[in-house]
Formats: sequence, structure tokens, C-alpha cells
Amino acid sequence: MSATFVGMPAFPDAAKTALADSQLRGNLAHATGTIRGKRAQVVGEVSEWEELRRAGAAIKDNALHNLDEHLLRLERSLTERGATVHWARDAEEACGIVAGIALDNGIDELVKVKSMATQEIGLNESLAERGIAAVETDLAELIVQLGDDLPSHILVPAIHRNRAEIREIFLRRMASAGRPAPDDLTDDPAELAAAARSHLREKFLSARMAVSGANFAVADTGTLMVVESEGNGRMCLTLPEILVSVVGIEKVVPSWDDLDVFLQLLPRSSTGERMNPYTSTWTGVTPGDGPQEMHVVLLDNGRTRALADEVGRQALRCIRCSACLNVCPVYERTGGHAYGSVYPGPIGAILNPLLRGVGHDEQVDSLPYASSLCGACFEACPVRIDIPEVLVHLRSKVVDAHRGQAPKPEAVAMKAASWMLADARRLGPLERFAGVAGRLLTRISRRSAPGGRRVLGSLPGPGARWTTARDMPAPPAESFREWWRRTRVERSES
Repeated sequence: MSATFVGMPAFPDAAKTALADSQLRGNLAHATGTIRGKRAQVVGEVSEWEELRRAGAAIKDNALHNLDEHLLRLERSLTERGATVHWARDAEEACGIVAGIALDNGIDELVKVKSMATQEIGLNESLAERGIAAVETDLAELIVQLGDDLPSHILVPAIHRNRAEIREIFLRRMASAGRPAPDDLTDDPAELAAAARSHLREKFLSARMAVSGANFAVADTGTLMVVESEGNGRMCLTLPEILVSVVGIEKVVPSWDDLDVFLQLLPRSSTGERMNPYTSTWTGVTPGDGPQEMHVVLLDNGRTRALADEVGRQALRCIRCSACLNVCPVYERTGGHAYGSVYPGPIGAILNPLLRGVGHDEQVDSLPYASSLCGACFEACPVRIDIPEVLVHLRSKVVDAHRGQAPKPEAVAMKAASWMLADARRLGPLERFAGVAGRLLTRISRRSAPGGRRVLGSLPGPGARWTTARDMPAPPAESFREWWRRTRVERSES
């Protein structure tokens, strides 16, 4: 069984470990920089890009505001076209449904299209516990799976791996899972892709069941859609006898016409392409063509919780493009594993707390703070999710969830500061002391910031955690109150 995110430390601890890995930082900087450049080029070609962003946000908001109606229409459309619809309240129910379909048909191995929803519910691990092997067919997902690794990016799950590492994984693990890699395999990308293609071809031809997600689900027609770049999705969606699609309830759009907007926004924002090489749509069961048994699992798993949050519900607009990850300075330096979830980066920092709730898990509660609030994510988001706004909102919810408990050192410090700043009789002596101490420490440290501004060295005690990463400005030699008294006296005497 592959590794899971269960038991991951809070973001600050996980990020500290990641920052110490220079190879990881190098891999991330190269990959995200390349993707950013491609995206900027193709987005710059679209003069009405902002209008498209607003249209995408409006379509998503309309769908979310009328979600009950659209979902019932989607269920009706799917059923009329021969699909079986299942409703899953949580991960356990969804995994049980998929496993039950496989066991009822005597299937012990299936193939999978890349799917964030199935990763979110831990489907592969749940199936493995029931004796069913789930084979990832996306190249990056295959690398992660063979390496007993964890995904670290929404679009490129193996972004933290370089070519040499991938070659070693293929040589070491591919044989135990099926067709082995060639003994003379090099780290040339074309050779690595060819080895994966040969390995997966056997899986495609022998699989009787496939599992997918969906980028969009059209309520009017019961059509599901997957966009991808490698063709593995097309193989999974057409060759097996049985197809099971696990679809988050927020993926519904009212009509086929709505896809026009998203098929311009998504490829440019994700892979930096004008359109995806493979855009697959399927509508029910067609006798003699494609899967003859189709199941759709409509997944909640916290989405109605997020929908009830008036500020946070905009996160459900997300089309999983990963543009926010590629522009985020925090993600670029820490990678995805530090977020402790299949949803990393800025969108993960809001989506995980919204889906799972706050106040009961230290790791989840740490995520809204995993940001500098620079706003780059909002500027890049093709559906205009105001991630900084939601982050600040969730920080307040985390604080509220812990009210009544033993106060943290930060809360004690803020309370003390509030008491001190509330009365000039208390603040005045502190200012005078700070001025004397500041002049003394400045002489000792002999440090200056750019522009000649004097700064302090490392502070003692808890203050050391601040000054290890930041410059602490030296207190002014004269406080405002002292300056005011001095200048007023000088004016009165003159």
C-alpha cells in the first residue's frame, strides 16, 4: 500500500523540513517557472481574458446557488441514458460503493484516470484493503504510485522528482507491478515515457473496470467530461466493460453551452496550452460501444459544509487547474507535501479546512496561515476565487474554534500588548525604556538594513524566532511623545 497523508505534522514543521531540501527547491523552481511562462504566453493571446474569468465565476456561482436543482436534473439525465447514480455522503461511503461494484463483478485489478476526488477519499488504499489493485495510468501518478510516494501538485503530482529519480523508480519497482522497464533505460524523457507506455498498455488491454473522476458534469444532458494530455484517460474511458466515475457535487454545470467558457480557461491556466490534446465526453451507455455498465458516484464529503460558508463557498468554483500553486512563493519553496493533503498550495490551504472543518486537527488549522497573502493566487485564478480573503476568514474561524481553551503564547502576548497600549500612563515608560534598550542593542549589533536603517541583532527568548528570519527595526532614539513635548517647549520659549 502506498503512503498516505495521515499523521502529517502541522504546516510550519513540515515546511521547515522541506526548506532544508535543496534538491526539492531546485526541482520546484524549475518546474513552476516553466509552467508560469507557458501560461503567461497563451493567456496573453486572449484579449477578453478578464471577461472569461468573470464568466467562469458567474457560471460556477449560479450552479452552486441552485445546486439542489442541478444535481437532481443531472441524476435524471444520467439515469435516462443508462447510468446508475449513487450518492455518497463521505469518503467511506464512496469507497464502499466502488469496492462493491468491483467485488460484485469479480474484479481484483482496475485502471484509473487521474482524479483528485478519488485521491481525496483514499480510494486506492481502501481498495487495496479489500484485495483490489488500482493502477494509476497518468504518467506522473504512476511515478508517485511506483515510488510509494505522495502527490505534491494538482496537475503534476511528481513535480518534486527529477529525471534521474524517475529512472531509478522505474528500474526498481516497475517489474513488481507488471511489465518491467528495459535494463538499459536512461533518464531521457522520451525513453521514460516509452517505458511507461509499454508498462501501461498491458494494463489497458486486460482491465475490465476503470475508475475516473470528471472535470465537469452537464446537468441537461448527463454528460461527463475529462480533459487530459496523455491519452491514458481516453483508453480508460473506452476499453473496459465497466466505468465508475467519482464526481464531486460541485462539478455540475447547468448546460453544454457553459463548457465553452471553461474549455478556454482550463487548458491555458493548467498546462499552458490553447486546448487539451484529449477532451473526452461520455453520455450514458451506448450498446456495443465503450463501457456497457456505467456508474456515477456523486460525492459530498464536506462540500455542503463548504457551501454553507458564505465567504468560503467560492472555493467550490475551483476547476483544479493548479494556476495558484505555480505562482505561489510559499508553495514554490516548500512543495506540496508540507500541506499534508492531496490539495496543496493556496487552494489546498482553504479547501481542506472548508471540507474538513476547523478546531479539531492541528494540521488542518495550520493551513490558513500557510500564506504570505501576497494575492498572486487570486490574480492567476481563472474563476476569480479570492483566496486571500478566504484565508483571512478561515484564520478567524480557527481562532474562534479555540476560544475558551488554554490561551496560546501568541494570545497572551496580544492581550498584554492590548493592556499596555490602552493607557498612556503605562505606554510612556515603556517607550522610554525601549528607546534606551534600542540604542544599546544597536551599538552592540552594529547592523544596518538597506538604506542605512539601523536594525537589531537576534532578540533573546521568544523574540529569537522572529529575528532569525526578519530584521527587527531598532526603536527610535526619541519617542513621539518625547518629541512632542520637546518641540512644544521650544516653540513656547521662542
